[in-house]
Amino acid sequence: MKIDPLFILTALLSLIKALPTTLIITVVSVSIGLILGSTVALIRIYRIPVLHRIAAAYVMFIRGTPMLMHLLLIYFGLPMLIDGISGTWGLPFHSNQIPLIGFVLISFSLTAGAYMSEVVRAGILAVNRGQIEAAYSVGMTTAQALRRIVLPQALSVCLPNLSNSLIGMLHASTLAFTVSVVDINAQAQIVAATNWKFLESYIAAALLFWGMTVLIERATSRLEKRINNYNRGGVA
Repeated sequence: MKIDPLFILTALLSLIKALPTTLIITVVSVSIGLILGSTVALIRIYRIPVLHRIAAAYVMFIRGTPMLMHLLLIYFGLPMLIDGISGTWGLPFHSNQIPLIGFVLISFSLTAGAYMSEVVRAGILAVNRGQIEAAYSVGMTTAQALRRIVLPQALSVCLPNLSNSLIGMLHASTLAFTVSVVDINAQAQIVAATNWKFLESYIAAALLFWGMTVLIERATSRLEKRINNYNRGGVA
C-alpha cells in the first residue's frame, strides 16, 4: 500500500468546503456555552435559591454523560417535545423546520456550558475575596465589582482552560456527522468513499484540524499576554 501525496492535497482542497460548517459549530457552541457557563457559575457561587440546585444538577448530568449521548438525546428527544407542544397548543411550528445543524448547536452549547461553568467558577473563586470586600467598601455594587475587578482577573486565570475548551469543541465537532451534518470529518468520508483512499483523506483532515489548533494556541498566547499586561497596569 502506497500513500498518494497528491491526493492528500486534492482532499485538503475538498475539505475546505466543509470548513465553514465546522467553524460555525465550534464558535457558536463555545460562545453560547461561555454565556451559559458564566451564568451557571454565578448562580452556584452566590447560591441563588432553587436555581443553584438546578444548576448543580445540570452540570453533574452533562459532565457525567458522553457528548455523543447529549447529541442523540437532543436529536431524538427535542422533536418529540416540540411536536407534542405544537400538537397540544395548535402551533404552526414543527420540528422538521429546524435544520440539522440546529440540533448540533443546541446539544454542543449545553455541553460546553456545563464544562465552562466549572472553568469560570474556578477562575472567579481564585480571585482574592478581600478585593471584592474592598470594592463593596467604596460603594460598588456586586455587578460593578464583578465587571471591574473580578472578571478581568478571573479571565486571566481561566484563559488556558477556555482555550482547551475551544480546541476540544473544535475536535468534538466531528461528532456532527452522526446526525448527517457535513463537517470536515463527514466531508473526508465522502471524499474517501469516491476514491477508496481513506488514509489520505483522513491525513488531510488531520492536517486541517492541526492547523486550526495551532492558530488557536497562538492567538490565546497573545491574548494572555495582553490581559496580564492590563491586569498589571501596563499597556495592553
